[in-house]
Amino acid sequence: MGNVSTYKEVWLRAMVTPSWFLDELAHAGSEHLDPGYVPGYDRKAGTDPADDLDVLRDLGLNETHTLVDLGAGTGTFALAAAPLCRRVIAVDVSPVMLARLRQRAAQSGIENIECVQGGFLSYEHQGAPADFVYSRHALHHLPDFWKAVALAHIAAILKTGGVLYLRDLVFSFEPDEATHAIETWLANAPEHAEQGWTRAELETHLREEYSTFSWLLEPMIEHAGFAIQSINHGASRVHSAYTCIKG
Repeated sequence: MGNVSTYKEVWLRAMVTPSWFLDELAHAGSEHLDPGYVPGYDRKAGTDPADDLDVLRDLGLNETHTLVDLGAGTGTFALAAAPLCRRVIAVDVSPVMLARLRQRAAQSGIENIECVQGGFLSYEHQGAPADFVYSRHALHHLPDFWKAVALAHIAAILKTGGVLYLRDLVFSFEPDEATHAIETWLANAPEHAEQGWTRAELETHLREEYSTFSWLLEPMIEHAGFAIQSINHGASRVHSAYTCIKG
């Protein structure tokens, strides 16, 4: 894991960020920085954290553990996980999203969530290595070069034997199947934005964000020092979940 230490030392602890370093805030998506958009985000996303929490509990998550939620958004998962953990660190590049998360935590009386403005590349972990890292539908904001760097950074955050549970928009089809697979996915998009992401919004994702083929992402995960324990490709072949153990 020497390469991971080098990434952390050179890129994350440097006093001056190199001019070529990716600006994660600029890649966050302008809507995620919009105070008018964020209050309706949870309704639009419609995320139920229950199944993901069941996965993590089956992997041993308990009240002694530290969990880092990368790309925490408005905190739906972090808030649900907090009663099960000793410490939850909710990381997001959007100050507007984090403000909403802090508000929700205060309203719920939850005191063990730490909100940190940062991203996959810029987050600097404090304290003992994390036991779990969770990320849902956020890694696709990074191009592949930076995904690989981010995965190495995640490995450096985790203790040996720690768990990365990664969910994202990942293409589990071949390039010559792309047109059919993507059109099938888009055909199932809701008509109205209040009901979820519309076809037009998903088309913007395809043009401007960086979903990766599964057969490219999986070697990146392994190269970062993880063993992939399980893979679940969704029926749409656009959503995937990975359970990864740091070696």
